[in-house]
Amino acid sequence: MSRPPKSDPAFEITFFESVHRRCPSYAEVIELLGGLYTKTGRISDGLRMDRKLVKLQPTNATAHYNLACSFALSNRPLDALDTLRVAYKLGYTDHEWMRQDPDLASLKTDAQFLKILADVKAAAKGAKPKRR
Repeated sequence: MSRPPKSDPAFEITFFESVHRRCPSYAEVIELLGGLYTKTGRISDGLRMDRKLVKLQPTNATAHYNLACSFALSNRPLDALDTLRVAYKLGYTDHEWMRQDPDLASLKTDAQFLKILADVKAAAKGAKPKRR
């Protein structure tokens, strides 16, 4: 039985950057690039893509959640908390992921974060989780 090929983030970034240059409003590519940049430590590039996606899809709760993660990773806790509130108001409900998401580690003991987490958990009853 053969194993699936390992992903190559550098190749994927190069590929999706070329698609993005040709189609700068392709939301799925912007989201993928944001995740790839963040995964490879290119936090400011991930933040740029997450901001762009939120501009293109202002009612996308998951896009706002990902932007909050980028703010947290960029040491911008107030922006992260404000953006998490927006994600929650837009319908983000994956409290389990939010609770353990390493991107939000810097916020885990913040009282405001704990309040948002409690609100998300309360709203999650019967809702289907969404995340990157």
